[in-house]
Amino acid sequence: MAIIITDECINCGACEPECPNTAIYEAGAEWKIADGTGVTGKYKLENGAQVSVSDIQQPISDEVYYIVPDKCTECKGFHEEPQCAAVCPVDCCVPDPDRVESEDQLLARKARLHI
Repeated sequence: MAIIITDECINCGACEPECPNTAIYEAGAEWKIADGTGVTGKYKLENGAQVSVSDIQQPISDEVYYIVPDKCTECKGFHEEPQCAAVCPVDCCVPDPDRVESEDQLLARKARLHI
């Protein structure tokens, strides 16, 4: 499952540089699939939309840092545990119960993002 950042976030930014997928963004920041990845061309988002990897996407949160679920792999293939959760001083990086994914799914996403 992807990791989410809860409302308890204090916007310290400790998590952002730790993400190997560049899936974490500051509140209100626009994002792209191409940010920090090796993917090119088109990419299918979890909502089924096909987007250019360089298309600017709207922020998921305007209040706190957020994690793009289409880019989150829970650090599978990079680290033993999600690095955002490991460095968060208020424990607000938690598994998203609405996005349950297997390790195989997370590793497949990693492979798509880091060609």
